[in-house]
Amino acid sequence: MDSIDISILRLLQKNARSTVSEISSQINLSISAVSDRLKKLESGGIIDQYTTIINPNYLNKRLTAIMFIAIDRPKYTDDFINFIQETDEILDCLYIAGEYDYSLKIVTKDTFSLEQLLNKIKAIEGIKKTKTNVVLSTVKNSHSIIPSMETSK
Repeated sequence: MDSIDISILRLLQKNARSTVSEISSQINLSISAVSDRLKKLESGGIIDQYTTIINPNYLNKRLTAIMFIAIDRPKYTDDFINFIQETDEILDCLYIAGEYDYSLKIVTKDTFSLEQLLNKIKAIEGIKKTKTNVVLSTVKNSHSIIPSMETSK
């Protein structure tokens, strides 16, 4: 991956709907060269997917919370993971090291709906303890790694 690939990736991260022609004109490379590079980035697994990021405010989901969960593993892990995967309000679930086993990013309507979801999570067999923090504001919200020249070395 070179600086041209990184430029292409940065443009696509700003707008995944950018056309090959638009990218070509912005980085001063021919359309066919941009197209070839895109194919290589896709086939090489560097571009994993093109996706749509939906603004949760338009779905009346205005409250974000981070929940940490300690679970009696591995006996109860499957039920917990099944619940997590079936729950749309849980955007991210990370298996972590430390005092807790999992970290969840939750986006929901309000404190009432958050409380309902937390009660469902706490009712899952094997949950030992939880800790929930409500997000007041978001300082940075990236959806993938931003490539840099160090990435290409």
